[in-house]
Amino acid sequence: MSSDFPKPPFADQPQDMPGTTEAMQPRPDHGEDTYQGSGRLVGKKAVITGGDSGIGRAVAIAFAREGADVFISYLNEHDDARDTGRLIEQAGQKAVLFPGDISSPDHCRALVGKAVEEFGRIDILVNNAAHQDTFNSIDEISDEEWEYTFRTNIHAMFFITKAAVPHMPEGGSIINTTSIQADNPSEQLLAYAATKGAIQNFTAGLAQMLAEKGIRANSVAPGPIWTPLIPATMPSEKVQQFGKQVPMQRPGQPKECAPIFVMLASDEASYVSGATIAITGGKPLL
Repeated sequence: MSSDFPKPPFADQPQDMPGTTEAMQPRPDHGEDTYQGSGRLVGKKAVITGGDSGIGRAVAIAFAREGADVFISYLNEHDDARDTGRLIEQAGQKAVLFPGDISSPDHCRALVGKAVEEFGRIDILVNNAAHQDTFNSIDEISDEEWEYTFRTNIHAMFFITKAAVPHMPEGGSIINTTSIQADNPSEQLLAYAATKGAIQNFTAGLAQMLAEKGIRANSVAPGPIWTPLIPATMPSEKVQQFGKQVPMQRPGQPKECAPIFVMLASDEASYVSGATIAITGGKPLL
């Protein structure tokens, strides 16, 4: 029930970027103890960027329990990645962990190459990894910060998708994580919100481009979700009241996102492409 989920105020809990799961209070719920699979992705091979923690971890757990092998791309959060890998293997599926910075085009191509080497093909691609930081003034955003945000959030999505498509069979599914920020941008997240708008547009065009290949492309637009990125990138007053701004008056837990990704990845969604699905606690996309 919704009443069982944590609500603000939360404790002040600053972290260094990109943040870790273990340091969060309360600890995010990725569905470790609750998600039960029903065979919806049996035999599928999935790649998830940012799969070590947060939404990516919840999706990895769900995919594995639905029967998929899972390749996890992550930056440098080795402890979180190993925990996710262990949960995938406990579900009886193969886990491959691949660290590195997706802001590099060469790394993007290398991770796809490694996934194909390990799995032979890619049935599901989840472009989920993202960088964000908060700024009160445009003068505070350096050229390097602006460029890194775009390289990580949207350029990498292009490079990874371009490399993966030749290895995706008919029936393949690409799921890109956008955000409520694409439609309702916050002034403190100028660079991040701009990339999320680009992701939503990229996905809509990609769905049309890949339709003849039988590959679907959709995006998921979360609102406030309780992940390590929050205490690692937001001021303490925002963290303490995180999620208060939506009608449900709480942040979503990563496990509340995972079923949407499962649906979009499954063959049951065979006629769903070019869509953006909101997970926003009642706040509508404009």
